[in-house]
Amino acid sequence: MKIFIAGHNGLVGSAIKRRLEKEDVSLLFADRNNLDLMDQKMTDLFFEANKPDAVIDAAAKVGGIHANNVYPADFIYQNLQIQNNIIHNCYKHGIKKLIFLGSICIYPKFAEQPIKEEYLLTSPLEPTNEPYAISKIAGIKMCQSYYRQHGCDFFSLMPTNQYGPNDNFHPENSHVLPALLRRFHEAKRDDLESVEVWGTGKAKREFQYVDDLADACAFALENVTADDVYGNGATHLNVGTGEEWSIEDLAKKIAQVVDYQGDITFQTDKPDGVLRRVGDNSRMNKMGWTHKYSLEQGLNLTYEWYQENNGE
Repeated sequence: MKIFIAGHNGLVGSAIKRRLEKEDVSLLFADRNNLDLMDQKMTDLFFEANKPDAVIDAAAKVGGIHANNVYPADFIYQNLQIQNNIIHNCYKHGIKKLIFLGSICIYPKFAEQPIKEEYLLTSPLEPTNEPYAISKIAGIKMCQSYYRQHGCDFFSLMPTNQYGPNDNFHPENSHVLPALLRRFHEAKRDDLESVEVWGTGKAKREFQYVDDLADACAFALENVTADDVYGNGATHLNVGTGEEWSIEDLAKKIAQVVDYQGDITFQTDKPDGVLRRVGDNSRMNKMGWTHKYSLEQGLNLTYEWYQENNGE
């Protein structure tokens, strides 16, 4: 089987690449210099020339609350362009299977917890990341629509908050976990007395080490079909741990991993975003997949990678 991994250099794509290199498959990928997935013609020609059997779409513009607030047009435009080109060309060129990856932020702001797949589109989204969420919802519906109209084996996996090697550790434009890990690391390095954390610290999130998601994708390639998803009354499948941590608890755990001994303060004038977000992963679990890494294991592995790859 020849598998095209879109976005293979990113956090998720690189983990999928590492995981599938263990399998008896042929992997296909291209960097941005050779393939601009926002370019319809270029994407078409790439699929025509390479003819993959399966595609995993991990290509996306991603970021945390700050980035979503500052660049909403970029988030909705770029993500729609990328996924439109990939999904349509998978149909056009007869790709046997497509797995589209989204995010748990697709769900309503006040969704009942833990969040089941059927809660999608039942009430308004969280405003801070609405443009990104809408693009991912469009991707889910595109996969479902191509299945309904053309019988394509296209379906979506919705991961919870991912972290790990090759994450974005930018202090402002990254997600909360890598941003905090960098902040605590630099505070220890610079012998700072305290570290400020955005928000009240009370918001709760579900965090998953990215190698678990990669394993879920490998599992889905072999064991899940569009019939399994849509025939079971779902539009997609959640992928996560089912465990939730407050931002305050996360900050304390990161401080322990980094061995930072100073104080932790909270910027209560900054937004928390959704106060609670944890997925119901029972559908994937019943199919035979479950996560393996604890938060502590994942944090330690991520910090080891960060130190090795940032010259410190």
